[in-house]
Amino acid sequence: HRDKPGVLAALTGAIGARGLNIATMRTFRAERGGAAYTVFEADEQIPDDLIDEVRGIEHVTFASAVNVSGASQQGSISAELSFRSASELAELCWKRGQSIGELMRTAESETAPGTDVDARMDRVLDVMHEEICDTLSFPRRSLGGFLDGQAASVAAGFAALGDALMGGTLTRAVAYAMAVIERSATMGVIVAAPTAGSAGVVPGALLACGEAVDAESAELSRALWNAAAIGALISENASVSGAEGGCQAEVGTAAAMAASALVELLGGSVAQCLDAASICIGNLLGLVCDPARGMVEYPCQNRNAIGVAAAFSSAQLALAGITCPVPFDEAVDAMARVGRALPESLRETAQGGLAVCPSVCEGCGGCAK
Repeated sequence: HRDKPGVLAALTGAIGARGLNIATMRTFRAERGGAAYTVFEADEQIPDDLIDEVRGIEHVTFASAVNVSGASQQGSISAELSFRSASELAELCWKRGQSIGELMRTAESETAPGTDVDARMDRVLDVMHEEICDTLSFPRRSLGGFLDGQAASVAAGFAALGDALMGGTLTRAVAYAMAVIERSATMGVIVAAPTAGSAGVVPGALLACGEAVDAESAELSRALWNAAAIGALISENASVSGAEGGCQAEVGTAAAMAASALVELLGGSVAQCLDAASICIGNLLGLVCDPARGMVEYPCQNRNAIGVAAAFSSAQLALAGITCPVPFDEAVDAMARVGRALPESLRETAQGGLAVCPSVCEGCGGCAK
């Protein structure tokens, strides 16, 4: 829509008139009065006729809805499958003879009764593939203007730079991760893994590694269940929000999720999965969140690339038998403490770090000087 007075009021009014509760709302614009995007998250599914109504609002040029299958369903996890720490998770895995991914899938099936959780995870994999392939084939300029084909450039440079620097699999993983962020920044389907700002790390790492070892879909799904368990533990005991804990909470969490998932994909043990995740958190501890112009573009995309590299190196260390002296639960506690200690200017406010560098501020017409 155009950034005109009254548009947001009309949008929220239309949603509220249907009795729908708005969970979050965020508006992105390049300049005052110009093109803008507003993303609403509602607690209920959006009816089709509401989208038609929204399209008829003055200054609105495009509207669509993505209904997340099963998101409104919630069951309860039995005491037998409940875990709130990595130590509890590891004990459950040992008792049941399951991997982290297998246990998490079983637990998830209890929270979504009557839902085919395998089909839902297959859809997640499909969307991740689509995000990557579409962006690499058809690069687009992002709303903020920072992103415009960087992922494709990394992929294209593989032949000349891959062997000397990152190697084939890691080069693809970085390109894939950057592609997911580019697609989100051009208002494609936004993959949150665990957040939009860290969306590329898990799909980039897993899909590239999966290609390298010819992993089957079921193996990739099990690795994603593993990542979900790690993300759930960090969400429970720390935070995955950049506004609460800095980018360590976003990219740091995503990298830990990916590292553990890579270990499971490659046949590692539960202990090695948790070691890899703990190593990853330690390597990215204290990473600040300083989005330039308040957009999830720069340095977010580059940090997804670094997150992938951290996940790969942490997984390789753990699989080589390198143990972490700091258990995963303690590493998560440290992440929470560091996040609380970060000043507000370094927690997604765009008031510190790279976001206030002169070159960034010169290109922003709407910032208060």
